[in-house]
Amino acid sequence: MAHDTELHVNALEERELHIAHTGSCTDRMAQCDGHHHDHHHDHHHAHIPMGEGGRLKNVFYWAIGLNLGYVILEAVFGFSSGSMGLLSDAGHNLSDVASLLIALIAFKASQRPPTPRFSYGYGKATIEASLLNAVILYVAVIFIVIEAVERLLRPVAVDGGEIAWVAGAGVVINGVTAWMLMRHSHGDLNVRGAFLHMIADTLVSVGVVGSGIVIGYTGWNWLDPVVGIVIAVVIAVGSWSLLRESLRMALDGVPADVDIEKVEQCIAVTDGVSSFHHLHIWPLSTTATALTVHVVVPDPGEIDRVTDTLRESLRKLGIAHVTIEAETAERAGCHDCVHAKQ
Repeated sequence: MAHDTELHVNALEERELHIAHTGSCTDRMAQCDGHHHDHHHDHHHAHIPMGEGGRLKNVFYWAIGLNLGYVILEAVFGFSSGSMGLLSDAGHNLSDVASLLIALIAFKASQRPPTPRFSYGYGKATIEASLLNAVILYVAVIFIVIEAVERLLRPVAVDGGEIAWVAGAGVVINGVTAWMLMRHSHGDLNVRGAFLHMIADTLVSVGVVGSGIVIGYTGWNWLDPVVGIVIAVVIAVGSWSLLRESLRMALDGVPADVDIEKVEQCIAVTDGVSSFHHLHIWPLSTTATALTVHVVVPDPGEIDRVTDTLRESLRKLGIAHVTIEAETAERAGCHDCVHAKQ
């Protein structure tokens, strides 16, 4: 027990020495600058509430299970009937299972707390997952088009009735999955990507049902690969926004739901701010955004009030992680303040 107490005291002494050293360095920097230089930070890592997170995980589990079962069903009947429409849709649905699994892993990682090594946490995993899912979709599109073109050149007889029944099951499964994901898809690109996949799959399955019925009555076997190509086009078009936004966020671009002009106006009109510069906005995850900015506050006594007001205003614009560096007019003279009040 005494040994544990001694270790605890030593740890406290080391921490106090570290703080004292940091403070002395800060003091020396302030003396060298000769100006007031104040930093204000607001570090709030956006996490989905525990209960909501548990429900979303269950939704992912059910969605993965349902779609994996449907992939097996489509593959079995696709091979037995020789249907390109069913096989291409099975391939696409398999990529959806992978996408749902990736989204689930990324979501679970994003809920882990920050560490000294990963000080922002693991929220970026949701962005990488969205980008990976978009790439997987376009790879699936390429394979579907290649196979469909080969079937157009070498037509294969298919069972239209069988195609219609299996695709009809897909309408139900994909529709139920989309419904489960819908309420969680607002404001989260990671979940929205999975939701859009399911909506597209539901529409595609409806198309396959229609082609199966037509083939059953007319014997137009060429319609099956044509439907496969249409599926590929629908996937490519529907996934473009996911690819574009996830790539933007992976490169630390300003998220699409953040209005830069509103942010700049919010800072500029804040009472006590004469100008600002070094504004940076980037995503921490598909649901959390960070911002850093240098603001010029002529009256040093107003810095706390100004930064608190500005922080709250930015939070209302959807930016929860805010770092504000406040400077006096004298200090700001060293910088090129491109955003000044008129």
